[in-house]
Formats: sequence, structure tokens, C-alpha cells
Amino acid sequence: MSAQGLTPAGALAGADSHAGPGPDAITGPEEPRLPPVTQLGMASLALIVAGGIYLAAHIPNNVPLTPAVVLLCASVLVLAVNVTLLARVPGFAWGRFFEVARWALLAYLIIAAMIEYAFLYDHLSGGPLVVLTLSLVVFAVHVPLLIGFTVARYDTPAQASQL
Repeated sequence: MSAQGLTPAGALAGADSHAGPGPDAITGPEEPRLPPVTQLGMASLALIVAGGIYLAAHIPNNVPLTPAVVLLCASVLVLAVNVTLLARVPGFAWGRFFEVARWALLAYLIIAAMIEYAFLYDHLSGGPLVVLTLSLVVFAVHVPLLIGFTVARYDTPAQASQL
């Protein structure tokens, strides 16, 4: 025990009561509620990857396309819901979003084109090529959407006026 009758832990606990207001007492501008864009994007990409793995496991044999098409349709549905929810956010930093997303889109379109070239180089054709091409389109759109959203969600009005 110390000279005042408090243990060192007790002395620290007593010091906290005089430190002033904690972070919960300080109120700032309320952040807008954002939809689960990242979570939906990851779900969409997981569906695309699952469909791609399914197709890759069956190529070069005859590939039943139904499971891959169902996964692709589910991914497109999640993408559409994601875009719709994001479009309804009031006061979202659309300028910053498009500034970032357009360059990411360019990069991911180039990546998707390179992967498509590999499919064609390996003589993939027919239904599997169509499903994989459409999957690449979803990939090339959703990843830039996620990148643009991640940057724009932290944008402040002061930063936007400096552009």
C-alpha cells in the first residue's frame, strides 16, 4: 500500500475520474449510414470465384454449366443490389468516387482482357467461355466499385473543395 492507503492500481483509477470528458462525451458531426457495400462486394466476388473454380475443375471435359450460371446470376444480382444501395446514399462523395473508380476500372478492364486472352489462347470456347467472360465483366466492375467506395467514404467536404 502507498502512503495514502491506495494501491498503485487504485491510485490510477482515482486519477482517471479527474481526466475530463471521455471520447463518448464528445459529439461531432454524425457520419452518414452507409450500406454494406464492401460486404456485398466480397459476397459477389466469392460467388464469381466459386463459379470459376467449378468450371476450372471440369475443363477440358464436358462442363455442366447450370451451377456456374446460377452463381454468376447470383453475383450479378448482388452487384445490382450493391449499386442500387450505394446510389441512394445522400451526400455521398460521388466526385471522389468517380475520380478513383474510373482509373481502377481502366486497370481492371486491362486485367480482365489479359485473362480473357489466356482463355482464348487455351482454345476455350462455347458455354464455358461465355460464363467466364461474363464473370470477368462482373469482376472488372465490382472491384473498382469497391476501391472507389473505400476512398470516397472517408472523403470530407474540405478535401473535396481542394480538388
